[in-house]
Amino acid sequence: MEFNKEQKIIGIRVLSDNIIWLWKKNNSAVVVDPAVSQPVIEYLKANNLNLVAILQTHHHSDHIGGTKKLEKEWPNVKIVASAKEKSRIPFQNLSVKDGDKLQLLDKEVQVIEVIGHTKSHIAFYFKDKFPVLFIGDTLFSAGCGRVFEGTYKQMYNSLKKIKDLPKNTLIYCAHEYTRANLLWALNLEPKNKSIKKKLIEVEKKIALKELTIPFLLEEEMKINLFLRADNLNGFSFLRANKDTWV
Repeated sequence: MEFNKEQKIIGIRVLSDNIIWLWKKNNSAVVVDPAVSQPVIEYLKANNLNLVAILQTHHHSDHIGGTKKLEKEWPNVKIVASAKEKSRIPFQNLSVKDGDKLQLLDKEVQVIEVIGHTKSHIAFYFKDKFPVLFIGDTLFSAGCGRVFEGTYKQMYNSLKKIKDLPKNTLIYCAHEYTRANLLWALNLEPKNKSIKKKLIEVEKKIALKELTIPFLLEEEMKINLFLRADNLNGFSFLRANKDTWV
């Protein structure tokens, strides 16, 4: 399903809850975090699209699993990943770091390091009428990524970077976790009208088999308890609570 008609970004559902984002312009395409290859190959070939770049936010297998087969189909593709991940994403051919800028599909794309989920997680951001952020597993609608390799402080600081972006930024995360995250948030804030309203909207989308992503940063600031945390202690409590919530 196509979400951002101006930017032509579509989401491909794979595995249990992963979303592979495919950003296209004219006859060229960029793929973000391809967990698997076949649905991407089928879409690109059916639409006569040339794959020019693969953006990797981090090394987890459900984000890089399809990359090697995509490279075989499009051997000139740029595989963009963190320079810190050369050992865990060894097939990268364009290594980047925080603050680097790339030219992709006539847009200047900025690399933003957002560590916490892993020790070298990066995001990709470009400005437009509605700026776009491919955030991987750092932020989800009404939630944030688990802290596997980093620290709570690192994740908290990464979320602060996101909060500093324009409030009309459209955020594309890599998993469909919205409903579960909202139920957890509502359990902590049962009187929060914004969360209740969002849950109703999400339930309708799910019933129609639509994705609940992307989401606007402005709206997320009202419903995402992690983004609303005023300090590290508050964030740490929320993350620990979410980790034990069933």
